[in-house]
Amino acid sequence: MFSRERNFFGGHGIVGAQVPIGTGLAFAQQYRGEKNVTFCYLGDGAVNQGQVYESFNMAALWKLPIVYVIENNKYGMGTSVERSSANVELFRRGEAYGIPGKQIDGMDVVHVQEQAAQMVADVREGKGPCVLELQTYRYRGHSMSDPAKYRSKEEVSRMRQEHDPIDNAKAVLLKSGAVDEAALKEIDKEIKAIVGEAADYAQASAEPDISELFTDVLLEV
Repeated sequence: MFSRERNFFGGHGIVGAQVPIGTGLAFAQQYRGEKNVTFCYLGDGAVNQGQVYESFNMAALWKLPIVYVIENNKYGMGTSVERSSANVELFRRGEAYGIPGKQIDGMDVVHVQEQAAQMVADVREGKGPCVLELQTYRYRGHSMSDPAKYRSKEEVSRMRQEHDPIDNAKAVLLKSGAVDEAALKEIDKEIKAIVGEAADYAQASAEPDISELFTDVLLEV
């Protein structure tokens, strides 16, 4: 997934590779005098990669406009945070570089919005980078080859019932009176139509020509 027009620079197959890229994008924004703030997302598994800390050092040194968002879903692939990290308070990982961090409930949409807005305000004031650890959860395995046997069905079911972010956000909206059930159903219908159209377009599109394998890779001189 990638959209240059929307300043969305996609995901990367190499674990943690997006962190130096995101840091570079933040440097570019600062260099150009732009007021944008970069959000760089990484997981609890990626946070142990060395390139993450090289990026933290440069971001702190140059006070780059970036928020590092650690999505801690408790299992990197199938390994729990407790088994892979000596310090499980991931929001503290930037402290060695003077980068402040905060840990919040990543399943609470409203709380995430409020805390992220405050961090963006601090970054825009020139205070430099920060770390936001979102305590979150995934209901399925890491990939199609992951049966997720390292946790119980009861645990997953409990998280769905008590902490699902979409269901909880829906309840907040309905309670506030901002929308009703009919409006939410219409939004859901529109979203499904957008996703369906995108999927159909991808399925119907022709495969790239074999020559594309050499694009930006080989230069004949």
